[in-house]
Amino acid sequence: MKAAAATFGIRWLTTTALLATVSAILMFLDFALPLFPPFLKMDFSEVPGVLAVIALGPYAGVMVELVKNLINLPHTMTAGVGELASFVIGCALVIPAGVLYRRSKTTAGAVISLLAGVTAMSAAAALANYYALIPLYSKVVPIDRILALYSKVNPYADTVPKLILTGIVPFNVLKGTVISLVSFALYKKLSRVLDSR
Repeated sequence: MKAAAATFGIRWLTTTALLATVSAILMFLDFALPLFPPFLKMDFSEVPGVLAVIALGPYAGVMVELVKNLINLPHTMTAGVGELASFVIGCALVIPAGVLYRRSKTTAGAVISLLAGVTAMSAAAALANYYALIPLYSKVVPIDRILALYSKVNPYADTVPKLILTGIVPFNVLKGTVISLVSFALYKKLSRVLDSR
C-alpha cells in the first residue's frame, strides 16, 4: 500500500497531468511532411509521454497518451480513428523507450531504448493500420480515396500493404527517432524537476 501511495502521490498526479496537458497542446500543432501521405501528421506530442515514462514510470506514460487523446477527441476529424491510432502507436513508443532507458541511464542504454521504442512504434503502426485503423477509417473515407491521396506522392503505393510499407512504416521510423532524440535531450535538463522519487 505504501509503494502504491508513493507511486500515485500528489506530485506524481500533478506532474502527469501537466505533461498530459502539454502533450494535448502539442498534438494540435501538427504538420504534414513531404513524401508522406497527407493524413500522416508530424507532431511532438509523444515527447511528454516519453518524459513521463522515464521520470515517473510506465503508468504515467500511458496516462499522458490517454489524456492527450481524450482531450483531442472532441476535435476529431477522423471519427476517433486518428486518436485511437495516436494512443496505440504512442504507447508503443513511450513504454519500451522509457522503461529501458530508466533501467540503464547510459549512452548505450539511450541508444538501445531509442531503437526499441522506434522499432515497437513502427511495428505497432504497421499492424494496427493493416488490421484495424485503415479498415475503420475506410468506413469514413473510402479506401480508394485513401490510396489516391498517397498516390499523388508515391504512385507505387496502389494497395494497402504498399501504403503501409512505403508510407506508414518510414514515417513512424522518422517520427519515433525525432521524438526519442528530443525527449532524451530534454530529460537531461528536466530530470530533477520531473523525477518524483
